[in-house]
Amino acid sequence: MEQLIEIFHEKMKRIKAKYQRDFAKKIDWNDRLIGVKGARGVGKTTLLMQRLKQMQLPSSQAVYVSLDELWFTENKLVDLARTFVQKGGKYLFLDEVHKYKNWSQEIKNIYDTWTELHIVFTGSSMLHIHDARTDLSRRAMVYTMQGLSFREYLNISQSKDYQSITLENILSNHIDISMQISGEIKPLTFFYQYLKNGYYPYFLENENNYLARLRETVLYTLEIDLVHLRQISTQHIDKLKKLLYVLSQSVPYTPNILKLSEQIGVSRNTLMNYLQYLHEAELFILLFSKNSGNQLMQKPDKMYLHNTNIYYALAGNDFKNNIGAVRETFFVNQLSQSAIVNYTETGDFLVNENYIFEVGGRNKGFKQIANLPNSYLAVDEKETGVENKIPLWLFGFLM
Repeated sequence: MEQLIEIFHEKMKRIKAKYQRDFAKKIDWNDRLIGVKGARGVGKTTLLMQRLKQMQLPSSQAVYVSLDELWFTENKLVDLARTFVQKGGKYLFLDEVHKYKNWSQEIKNIYDTWTELHIVFTGSSMLHIHDARTDLSRRAMVYTMQGLSFREYLNISQSKDYQSITLENILSNHIDISMQISGEIKPLTFFYQYLKNGYYPYFLENENNYLARLRETVLYTLEIDLVHLRQISTQHIDKLKKLLYVLSQSVPYTPNILKLSEQIGVSRNTLMNYLQYLHEAELFILLFSKNSGNQLMQKPDKMYLHNTNIYYALAGNDFKNNIGAVRETFFVNQLSQSAIVNYTETGDFLVNENYIFEVGGRNKGFKQIANLPNSYLAVDEKETGVENKIPLWLFGFLM
């Protein structure tokens, strides 16, 4: 255990608490069992370390442990917890739980055995806690952590303190809001930077190798996380890579499942599983129409890469030649984290089953959604809007 504490201390030295995500304020840290899910790179480890730093407790009472450490090849988590509690431990922070076999069973046993112990665990966005044998869903409060919104990116990079804005407020007051913000900064300048390298917090470390690191993160998700969490054999990983590449070259993609399955060389059912895996891993967003019914094994109506940074990392120079896809990807990414977004044949998106949106450049008109109630344009290249024409960047303030 001493080895793990030494590693914890080394990591703590490197953590900077200058900026803390708003996400941390959404968590009720008083709960005894807290889970944080999220895609690789969104800042889960930093969240834990910042919380520990705020608590200012000695490592005998509060400790961080990553379950992918070699120590766990010869030692059990439950034994660590027992020793920790015996030495006065009160707060156990567990990172990368999906790397540890039978993690949910042991966390359940720890939770039930040592009732004075508080546990916070993090894992992949693909983590399932609904298990008949352990059923952590009845014990844990689980939160999902996303990457940075455009608002958060501005707050970090420009030392601002912008607060999130509701969709209804944007729709009603976008002119006043956008004029106030654009009077303080030039939002479009930072918006295009964000589209390339602002979704994952590690842009703060080194912008020069940001896209290379993101490509490595994507490959790690495919080669390691999917193998651990979805028991995909290594020989099938190449097919997943091919699928990801094919789709990244043609998003937004309206899937022809038969053609796509033949192109990848898998059956229809296997392809549908693959698409669901990419969605769960937050590499893709699958859009369905309002009346699609059960979405499991249901063909999506449209597909987008999860965020514009992934698009830029995978599509390379093609990214610049398909700015329309970039705009739509930004819109669906930012909206889907606080609203229900569906595919619709009238317009680009149906939001909260009520609002219809078209996304485009500054000269985009209402022709496609003319005379439709509750219809709006989200337009790029404009700092402020007019009537139902709203600046695209402003939707980055929803979260």
